[in-house]
Amino acid sequence: MDKLKKALSGDDVDEESGIMHQVMDASTFSWSTRIKGFIICFILGFVFSIVGSACATIPGKGLVLFGIFYSLGNITALSSTMFLMGPCNQLQKMFAPTRILATISVLGFLALTLCAAFWWHKNGLVILFCIFQFFAMTWYSISYIPYARNAVLKCFESCLS
Repeated sequence: MDKLKKALSGDDVDEESGIMHQVMDASTFSWSTRIKGFIICFILGFVFSIVGSACATIPGKGLVLFGIFYSLGNITALSSTMFLMGPCNQLQKMFAPTRILATISVLGFLALTLCAAFWWHKNGLVILFCIFQFFAMTWYSISYIPYARNAVLKCFESCLS
């Protein structure tokens, strides 16, 4: 059980412990509270995405609402893992050299989706950026699974050959 807790919290790899890490260790929630927070945020993110899909059928501003709720769902789901790892550890892992491009893509397409919805009012761009957001979030998510990105790339290579 301790190995599972270590793996889920992001502490499975030994890293240098700085003062910030010690502060975060001293102020963290209990393990059961962290799991509950993760589950609540993850489910809430899923609900936001479903509400966004339902809003897509509304005539007029439905696609804008879809983009907003879909992005809010992804932000909430992404934030849910902060309960497991802690905010500082999450940010360190997000901007690690192995996944910095995936992180920038996710955050960029989230921002572009919201810009298209709030300022540009372009339904086509909202849909396009949501599609890119989906692929960027998928690529980001599999970056946490060892060798998963290599497996996906090899699968696409074999399908295209």
